[in-house]
Amino acid sequence: MKAVISITIDDEFVVHDIKVIEGEKGLFIAMPSRKAADGEYRDIAHPINSTTRNEIQSIILRKYEEMIAQEEAEAEIASEEDYI
Repeated sequence: MKAVISITIDDEFVVHDIKVIEGEKGLFIAMPSRKAADGEYRDIAHPINSTTRNEIQSIILRKYEEMIAQEEAEAEIASEEDYI
């Protein structure tokens, strides 16, 4: 797991605890879930269709990658300042 995030949709609805996970084929998201009585995990909030899921995943992963790039750039600047 790389991150746990929240999204707000249209300033009206929020979904917490979406996980960014690195799998064998790259990054993907896992919607918030709860363990059921049978031991299986079930999503408690999720898109109804794959088009919406793909759109949400694309937005989340793009923002995640932007955040990582920004953190790396800031770390590089701080590292360079240590040498001055």
